[in-house]
Amino acid sequence: MLAREIVAILESEPEMSVYAVVRTGADAVLVATQQRINVLVMDDHLPDMSGARAAGMIKAARPATAIVFYTPDATEEALLEAIDAGASAYLATSATANEVLEAVRRAHRGEVLTPSVASVKAMGLQRQIAAEELRRDTVLRQLTERELEVLRLLAQGLDTAAVARRLGVAPHTVEWHVGHLIEKFQVRSKVEVIIAAVNHGIIEL
Repeated sequence: MLAREIVAILESEPEMSVYAVVRTGADAVLVATQQRINVLVMDDHLPDMSGARAAGMIKAARPATAIVFYTPDATEEALLEAIDAGASAYLATSATANEVLEAVRRAHRGEVLTPSVASVKAMGLQRQIAAEELRRDTVLRQLTERELEVLRLLAQGLDTAAVARRLGVAPHTVEWHVGHLIEKFQVRSKVEVIIAAVNHGIIEL
């Protein structure tokens, strides 16, 4: 949704009017600090500075100005920066017209719709755990039963010859399996294979 579309949405409501549309953070700070702006809709990606930096400057000068972030960036870092800057709401660019209007109305009423710092960090941790589980499951699906056996024996501290004796195969067969493990884990050595497998929760030392 472009700036002109947001303007059209806001001005479609009788109780709302748009004072100005600016392109840079510096201009946003200038307008917001010189005029009494109730709600500022801020893009986090500005040509001259981040939206969070501009918002922090505006809130320092005009604490009563509510700021609604409107941005495609919904990362944990971006959310935390917005919260730290005093954002009232944080909308993705996929937000509907009704969601934009509701966020502006509630921000004007003094409501804060952004999650708490603890909630954002918890969401980030959940995403990290989910990503780790996905990587582990992806690697696990690629491993054969024999490769898993070799991996577990290596984790016990056995060298190539000892693993070969335990499995009743030739040492070069074990080395062949180790080569496949290195390739599948995308590492450079046997030790790194073991470390990666432990980190993925595939084996325990």
